[in-house]
Amino acid sequence: QVQLVESGGGLVQPGGSLRLSCAASGSIFSINAMGWYRQAPGKQRELVAGISSRGSTKYADSVKGRFTISRDNAKNTVYLQMKSLKPEDTAVYYCNAGTYYSRSYYPHDYWGQGPQVTVSS
Repeated sequence: QVQLVESGGGLVQPGGSLRLSCAASGSIFSINAMGWYRQAPGKQRELVAGISSRGSTKYADSVKGRFTISRDNAKNTVYLQMKSLKPEDTAVYYCNAGTYYSRSYYPHDYWGQGPQVTVSS
Protein backbone atom coordinates (compact mmCIF):
# COMPACT_ATOMS: atom_id res chain seq x y z
CA GLN A 1 0.00 0.00 0.00
CA VAL A 2 1.01 3.56 -0.70
CA GLN A 3 -0.27 6.43 1.41
CA LEU A 4 -0.49 9.93 -0.04
CA VAL A 5 -0.91 13.04 2.09
CA GLU A 6 -1.61 16.31 0.34
CA SER A 7 -1.36 19.92 1.43
CA GLY A 8 -2.14 23.23 -0.19
CA GLY A 9 -5.21 24.26 -2.08
CA GLY A 10 -7.71 26.96 -1.23
CA LEU A 11 -9.26 30.03 -2.78
CA VAL A 12 -7.32 32.23 -5.20
CA GLN A 13 -8.23 35.02 -7.59
CA PRO A 14 -7.91 34.58 -11.35
CA GLY A 15 -4.33 35.09 -12.40
CA GLY A 16 -3.04 34.01 -9.02
CA SER A 17 -0.82 31.13 -7.96
CA LEU A 18 -1.02 28.13 -5.66
CA ARG A 19 1.23 25.22 -4.83
CA LEU A 20 0.09 21.73 -3.91
CA SER A 21 2.30 19.19 -2.17
CA CYS A 22 1.91 15.45 -1.81
CA ALA A 23 4.05 13.20 0.39
CA ALA A 24 4.13 9.47 -0.29
CA SER A 25 4.87 6.72 2.22
CA GLY A 26 4.50 2.97 2.47
CA SER A 27 5.34 0.61 -0.41
CA ILE A 28 6.76 3.31 -2.66
CA PHE A 29 9.09 0.79 -4.30
CA SER A 30 6.03 -0.39 -6.24
CA ILE A 31 5.68 2.88 -8.13
CA ASN A 32 7.97 4.88 -10.38
CA ALA A 33 5.90 7.98 -10.90
CA MET A 34 3.52 10.38 -9.25
CA GLY A 35 0.91 12.65 -10.68
CA TRP A 36 -1.95 15.04 -10.14
CA TYR A 37 -5.51 14.61 -11.32
CA ARG A 38 -8.44 16.94 -10.94
CA GLN A 39 -12.19 16.61 -11.00
CA ALA A 40 -14.60 19.46 -11.48
CA PRO A 41 -18.31 19.15 -10.63
CA GLY A 42 -20.12 17.13 -13.27
CA LYS A 43 -16.91 16.20 -15.08
CA GLN A 44 -14.68 13.17 -15.22
CA ARG A 45 -11.42 13.03 -13.34
CA GLU A 46 -8.59 14.07 -15.65
CA LEU A 47 -4.81 13.93 -15.57
CA VAL A 48 -3.23 17.30 -14.92
CA ALA A 49 0.43 16.30 -14.80
CA GLY A 50 2.65 13.31 -14.12
CA ILE A 51 6.33 12.92 -13.37
CA SER A 52 8.62 9.90 -13.42
CA SER A 53 11.29 9.13 -10.87
CA ARG A 54 13.84 10.43 -13.38
CA GLY A 55 11.98 13.70 -13.92
CA SER A 56 10.20 13.04 -17.21
CA THR A 57 6.93 14.91 -17.29
CA LYS A 58 3.57 14.89 -19.00
CA TYR A 59 1.00 17.68 -18.89
CA ALA A 60 -2.56 18.16 -19.97
CA ASP A 61 -2.74 20.61 -22.86
CA SER A 62 -4.94 22.92 -20.80
CA VAL A 63 -2.22 23.55 -18.21
CA LYS A 64 0.96 23.55 -20.30
CA GLY A 65 2.99 26.68 -19.66
CA ARG A 66 1.05 27.48 -16.49
CA PHE A 67 1.54 24.48 -14.21
CA THR A 68 4.81 22.83 -13.23
CA ILE A 69 5.15 19.43 -11.62
CA SER A 70 8.30 18.59 -9.70
CA ARG A 71 9.45 16.07 -7.14
CA ASP A 72 11.91 15.64 -4.33
CA ASN A 73 12.89 11.97 -4.37
CA ALA A 74 14.67 12.22 -1.02
CA LYS A 75 11.41 13.33 0.58
CA ASN A 76 9.12 11.17 -1.60
CA THR A 77 7.19 14.34 -2.29
CA VAL A 78 5.67 15.73 -5.48
CA TYR A 79 4.65 19.34 -6.03
CA LEU A 80 2.30 21.09 -8.40
CA GLN A 81 3.04 24.78 -8.89
CA MET A 82 0.04 26.46 -10.49
CA LYS A 83 0.31 29.94 -12.02
CA SER A 84 -2.00 32.14 -14.06
CA LEU A 85 -4.94 30.29 -12.60
CA LYS A 86 -8.28 30.49 -14.38
CA PRO A 87 -11.82 29.87 -13.10
CA GLU A 88 -11.89 26.69 -15.19
CA ASP A 89 -9.05 25.31 -13.06
CA THR A 90 -11.48 25.09 -10.16
CA ALA A 91 -11.67 21.46 -9.08
CA VAL A 92 -10.72 18.93 -6.46
CA TYR A 93 -7.09 18.01 -7.07
CA TYR A 94 -5.98 14.47 -6.30
CA CYS A 95 -2.45 13.22 -5.89
CA ASN A 96 -1.79 9.82 -7.43
CA ALA A 97 0.98 7.23 -7.40
CA GLY A 98 1.51 5.32 -10.62
CA THR A 99 3.76 4.34 -13.48
CA TYR A 100 5.40 6.45 -16.17
CA TYR A 101 6.11 4.53 -19.37
CA SER A 102 6.56 5.51 -22.99
CA ARG A 103 5.77 9.17 -22.33
CA SER A 104 2.48 8.32 -20.68
CA TYR A 105 1.31 8.28 -17.10
CA TYR A 106 -0.63 5.29 -15.80
CA PRO A 107 -2.37 5.73 -12.44
CA HIS A 108 -2.40 3.07 -9.78
CA ASP A 109 -5.26 2.95 -7.32
CA TYR A 110 -3.52 5.13 -4.76
CA TRP A 111 -5.10 8.53 -4.21
CA GLY A 112 -4.71 11.44 -1.87
CA GLN A 113 -7.63 13.04 -0.05
CA GLY A 114 -8.12 15.72 -2.66
CA PRO A 115 -7.79 19.38 -1.62
CA GLN A 116 -10.19 21.85 -3.22
CA VAL A 117 -8.80 24.55 -5.49
CA THR A 118 -11.21 27.39 -6.21
CA VAL A 119 -10.35 30.17 -8.64
CA SER A 120 -12.77 33.03 -8.25
CA SER A 121 -12.88 36.78 -7.81
